[in-house]
Amino acid sequence: MNTAIRFLTRTRGSANKAGKIGMTDVLAFGYLLIGVLVILVPVLWTFLASIKTERALKTSDTRLLPFEQVTTDIDGLGEKYIYDFETPDGETVQVFKTGPTRKITEVAPVGDPGAVFKVPRTELEPHETIRLAVENYLDPILKRNGQTNFHFATYVFNSVFVTVAATLITLLINAMAAFALSKYRFKGRMAVTLLIISTLLIPSSITLVSTFFVVWTLGIFGSLWGVIIPAAATPTGVFLLRQYMLTIPDELLEAARMDAASEWRIFWRIIIPLSAPALSVLAILSVIWRWNDFLWPLIVLISDPSKHTIQIGLTTFSGEFDTSLHYVLAMTVVSLIPVTLVFVYLQRFITTGIANTGLK
Repeated sequence: MNTAIRFLTRTRGSANKAGKIGMTDVLAFGYLLIGVLVILVPVLWTFLASIKTERALKTSDTRLLPFEQVTTDIDGLGEKYIYDFETPDGETVQVFKTGPTRKITEVAPVGDPGAVFKVPRTELEPHETIRLAVENYLDPILKRNGQTNFHFATYVFNSVFVTVAATLITLLINAMAAFALSKYRFKGRMAVTLLIISTLLIPSSITLVSTFFVVWTLGIFGSLWGVIIPAAATPTGVFLLRQYMLTIPDELLEAARMDAASEWRIFWRIIIPLSAPALSVLAILSVIWRWNDFLWPLIVLISDPSKHTIQIGLTTFSGEFDTSLHYVLAMTVVSLIPVTLVFVYLQRFITTGIANTGLK
């Protein structure tokens, strides 16, 4: 009897424990789902808006699906928008406006343009259909419908070059600085580390003027290198890599030195491979920073349209009195694709890189 009671007690305790674990998993999944929605909803809205027509965006159509009002060619009158009108006997007739829109508007059936009659404006419902406005993407890329000033291939090439070059230089410089600050013992090491980290407190707008004069003095103003070089070293990258390299055992470096390995070889053959997770995290951050950077490239490259990046190129659709939102949204979606691909490829290193950062 006592054995049976002990068995039931264990079973009930295991069931309660399993129930607690299940509830924890449900809560974790719920929090994760909320976080994903918060991040993805703006992106999803941007995509859905990018496949709407120009008229739908200008009329502030807030519906998710890309509805478009149907038009038809009326003999002698040209293209006319079609409306649905319900007659007193319950029949729905497709009509078009024959005059200006008033409280009482003159309309005529599509099949009989001469039979004009008057109806209240509020009784006219736009005759709509769902259509994907793929021209929002094709016009700027293929330079159709007057979009000859948007050089898509040039902008993408410049953005890729700036992003790849800046990311490689950033990884190299930050890794060397982090290696020195984490594996060498010298006087003032912590002071230098704190000084580098403290630069995060300085807004980038404050250093714009001084950075501009440095770039001008070096003779790289107006070139892509003027965008790449100033942002090569980042305090965030130095701190991230330093904290990760502190977790690498010093015994590995001492063993390599005993085998007559040079410091440069230790850096390339031991430090860099073991720091791959942290380097991947920094690479993702750097790609996002460089690809989406707007203000500094605008200052450096404004005088030469052939050097513009994709973010500056989007300003081509903004005029003094009008903005082509359908093209801006479509090209914004296109500009998100490279960053997304990089993130998907390197995301498996993010958890490892961040989890081990700061551990000793």
